[in-house]
Amino acid sequence: MLTVDGSHLEGGGQILRLAVALSAISAEPVTVTRIRENRKNPGLAPQHIAAVRAVAGACNAECTGLFPGSREISFAPDRIRRTDLEIDPGTAGSIPLIVQAWLPVAFAAGGSITVFGGTEVPWSPTIDYLEQVFAPVLRRAGASIEITVLERGYYPRGGGRVHVRVEPSRPAPIAIPEGKERDCGIVSCSGGLPAHVAERQAAAAREHLNRELNLPCTAALDPRKGGMSVGSSITAWSGAKGAVALGRRGLPAEEVGRTAARALAEECRNPGTVDVHLADQLLVYLALYGGEYSTHTLSMHAKTASSLLSEFGYAIRCEKNDTVRFCA
Repeated sequence: MLTVDGSHLEGGGQILRLAVALSAISAEPVTVTRIRENRKNPGLAPQHIAAVRAVAGACNAECTGLFPGSREISFAPDRIRRTDLEIDPGTAGSIPLIVQAWLPVAFAAGGSITVFGGTEVPWSPTIDYLEQVFAPVLRRAGASIEITVLERGYYPRGGGRVHVRVEPSRPAPIAIPEGKERDCGIVSCSGGLPAHVAERQAAAAREHLNRELNLPCTAALDPRKGGMSVGSSITAWSGAKGAVALGRRGLPAEEVGRTAARALAEECRNPGTVDVHLADQLLVYLALYGGEYSTHTLSMHAKTASSLLSEFGYAIRCEKNDTVRFCA
C-alpha cells in the first residue's frame, strides 16, 4: 500500500482527490496521512468526503477514516465499473471539484454522477469553467462528457445539482494549438436576484474585453429565480484560457464582470496555451494519455500534482523557459 503525505507542498484537498483517483486507476491501495494538516480547519470537510465517495463508488473501494476532521484515510479500490451515482456532501461544497475527482476514473468504464452542493463557490472553478474551458480540451481529444446544470447553488447555502455523464473513453494525447484563442465566451449567472444583475455583469465584462483585447465576445445569461441560495457568478474564456468571478453583497455587478474580464485579459496577454489553473487540472490526463501544453507560471498546485503523479509512477516533464511546458 502506497502512503501519501497529505500536507506535502500545496497541502490541500487536491492531494486527497488526486490520490484516490490515481489509486482507483492504478489499482494500488493508498493511505493518505496528515490531510490538510496546515489548514485553518485541518482534516476532512464534507466536500472532501464526498469526492472520495464519488471515486469509491466508481470502483467499489473499501475506505476507512471518512468522517469530518479525519486526518488519515485508507482507500482500497476494486475493479472500475460503470455506475450511476448520487453524491451529496450536505453543504455548499464545490460540485466541480467533486466531479474532477471522479472524472478520470469514470472514463475507464463510463457512467454518470449527480452531485449536489455548490456550482459556484470560492476557491474553486465554476461549473461553467468546467463546461466551457476544461471539458472542451478533453472532448477535442476524443472524450465523451455531458454536463447538465439542473440547479445552481451558491455559497454558503448551496442547493445546486449537476448531472454528468461520460462514455468509456481513451482520449488521444492532449494537444492545444498555439494562438487559437481569438474569440471569447461569457456565461453570466444569478440566483434569487433581479435578472439585470446577470445582464450588468456580462455587459461590463464584454466592454472590458473588447476594449483591452479587441476580442469579439458572445454572452449567455442564466438568471434563475428559484433555488435555495442567492448569488451570482461570471465565467469568461478564450480558447483554453478562462477566468471566473463571484458576486457578493455590496459588490456592484459591473465590478464582478470586470474582475473576470481583467483576469482573462491577463491570461491572454501571458504566453502559453492554457491558463495557470487549467494547467494543473489537466496534468492527470497528460500523465494517462500523453501530449503537451504550456502556461506562464509553475503554480504550487501544478508542482503538487506532478509530485503525486510521480509517486504513482507517472513521469511529467516540466520545462521552464519563456513559458512553462508540460509534456508526457
